[in-house]
Amino acid sequence: MRTTVLLFLLIVLHTVLLIAQIGGLSIGYNEATILYTDSNFLHHYILFFVNQFPHSDLALRLPMIALHIASFFLLYNISRFYLAKETDRLWLMLIYILLPGVTSAALVVDPAGMKIALTFLFVYLFLRFGTYAYALLPLYVWIDASFLPLFIAILFYGIMVKKPLIALFAVGLSIIATIRSGVTIGGTPHGHFLDALGIYAAIFSPIVFLYLFYVMYRRFITNERDLLWLIGTVAFGMSLLMSFRQRVEIQSFAPFLMIILPLAAQTFFHTYRIRLRIFRKRYRYLFYAALVILVINTLAVFFNQHFYRFLKDPTRHFSYPMHVIKELAQELQKQNITCVQADNERTQLRLRFYGIEECRAIALGERPKKNASKVTIRYNDIPMQFFYVTKMHN
Repeated sequence: MRTTVLLFLLIVLHTVLLIAQIGGLSIGYNEATILYTDSNFLHHYILFFVNQFPHSDLALRLPMIALHIASFFLLYNISRFYLAKETDRLWLMLIYILLPGVTSAALVVDPAGMKIALTFLFVYLFLRFGTYAYALLPLYVWIDASFLPLFIAILFYGIMVKKPLIALFAVGLSIIATIRSGVTIGGTPHGHFLDALGIYAAIFSPIVFLYLFYVMYRRFITNERDLLWLIGTVAFGMSLLMSFRQRVEIQSFAPFLMIILPLAAQTFFHTYRIRLRIFRKRYRYLFYAALVILVINTLAVFFNQHFYRFLKDPTRHFSYPMHVIKELAQELQKQNITCVQADNERTQLRLRFYGIEECRAIALGERPKKNASKVTIRYNDIPMQFFYVTKMHN
């Protein structure tokens, strides 16, 4: 009972913090593209919420928070198959919600949050009901073709457990997903390999990422391979192999590595407990160091707007693509401006969400023009960006 209360307190507190962050975010260009130009499952899922509520940032981000809550409880139930102690599961869930990539996936309209939830759902049903879980996979092909790493992992799993029907089924799904996604491998060797590792370290935090890599390697050499290990390892291997020749969207592969977390927790707690107390110190230091870094990363995300005061170029802020536009729309509406012709198509699309449509009567740009009025965007009373509004004469 006590564990259940702590579990719910943990997710409620994290959800409240996420909702509190919504007011400081603007719709991003990729989010606006999903909402207004795409026609995939995520588009319809987000549009359903936006249509049910007034056009607001809460309506935009609530569906991703809902997926995050579902992912939280799915991962907890998956961890029951690997962690016997309730306290171990609680520590795992704390680490999970503190991961920078998880916080991002819970707030940003992006396929990553959806893929985490659906991957966890498949794995939980597989662990709970066995082969019946495979019935979900054709639906996954339709939802998003980027589930290709999952299908390839199932192909290898079918081979590993000597079940040719599963392998053939996965081959068919992989072919369909490859055709639908249009995945291509080409180009000449570049330095994207190190970039990929850096992005992984940012998504998971350096210590957690290194430990996940260690767990994948250790379970390979000790022959402790199961479907969870295959899903994470295949996705990680695919992303690194592709990064040798082209820039890879690591965000498309990182969600599948999340499923390694229960294995990592199992390995860590087992390794910790089989040692005498006097030899456990370095493992405690490792755990506390990882926890401190995760807390610092989380605080940096939640208080990111304060970093603008230390930057000469606001565009170098990691959250800049998710800022400015909402405040710009509010300033325009104060001047009774409801439509503009922006010199940047990204700005134009993002403004649409806040009721600023496209027209030729008023020009909006970031460079001053004759007879233009200045619009100043401030964060914490610090001017960070200027726009110029010009009334056009027919």
